[in-house]
Amino acid sequence: MPMYEYRCTSCNHQFELRQKFSDPPARSCPQCGASVEKLISSTAFSLKGDGWFKTGYCPKTEAPKPASCSGCACSE
Repeated sequence: MPMYEYRCTSCNHQFELRQKFSDPPARSCPQCGASVEKLISSTAFSLKGDGWFKTGYCPKTEAPKPASCSGCACSE
């Protein structure tokens, strides 16, 4: 389940909730009961290495590339 960050609009209390995608968003602060806003936080997901697309998903053979492939990571 993903973690969501919220901040109270009244007391500025910032907290996290683990919620299902189907759960409704939080509406009130657990400390003062005022309304909250959902924050956009940075993700812990990063792609590292020498071209994850080219080494993991790109065709290995020298087959002719379709016109729709021009400009993608496959073309050299």
